[in-house]
Amino acid sequence: MTDIDEAAEVLAHARLDGPPTPVPAKGWGPQSVADGYRVQAAVHRVLGAQGYGRMVGHKIGCTTKVMQAYLKIDHPCAGEVFQSTVFRGSAELPLKRFHRIGVECEIAARLSEDLVDGPFTRDNVAGAVGALMAGIELVDDRYESFPDFTAPVLIADDFFNAGVVLGPEVADWQSLDLATIVGVMEIDGKEVGRGVGSDILGHPLAALAWLAEHRADLGLPLRAGEFVMLGSVVKTVHFDAPAQVRISFDGLGEAAVQFTG
Repeated sequence: MTDIDEAAEVLAHARLDGPPTPVPAKGWGPQSVADGYRVQAAVHRVLGAQGYGRMVGHKIGCTTKVMQAYLKIDHPCAGEVFQSTVFRGSAELPLKRFHRIGVECEIAARLSEDLVDGPFTRDNVAGAVGALMAGIELVDDRYESFPDFTAPVLIADDFFNAGVVLGPEVADWQSLDLATIVGVMEIDGKEVGRGVGSDILGHPLAALAWLAEHRADLGLPLRAGEFVMLGSVVKTVHFDAPAQVRISFDGLGEAAVQFTG
């Protein structure tokens, strides 16, 4: 077994009904961002073989100042999303399905064209966006102490991703000012946070351009039909008791999730 395979098995264990991932010993696991993505691919192979299904979407973490400050990581980080963890419109999920579940308030983009040949900018990726939607990223703190994990190790584990809830697709989004669009998160009917599109790397499509460049560099370009979670405009909120979560964006509708005991 290679070091990459060993790291993948350790990280996948928490998602396969194992206990939280223990704090790594010094020098354990991927030491560079590039190695983090290599281990991530191996984690996907492990989980895919255990019934998670195929990869159908992408997430980008740390695209806003609020999230970079929260996680103490100053650069975007990418992960992928399994088909079996995608929910439409709304979802009802038991808390026991997760270790310490959290939610984020995001814009999601559905691609209608491949993004193969860069360089990519927020302007030239816009034509590949067939629809936008409001989305909740489900993020699971499946670690003994996540602040003690390095960015490469968190990248290897899809940067906390545990699924998404996607609202209705809006195909005629082009008239929206994505820089000023407002996103709001409510818990049990009470607003707990809000942000604007420009919080995401200055413009939501700048995040898409970043991911397109990243995937092209890996030789794994973004493809038509995939979706991309562009980053949260609200700091992550975690739950240890049942709650109803609703997020919305002006002009893009809403998504919701009910956590049950």
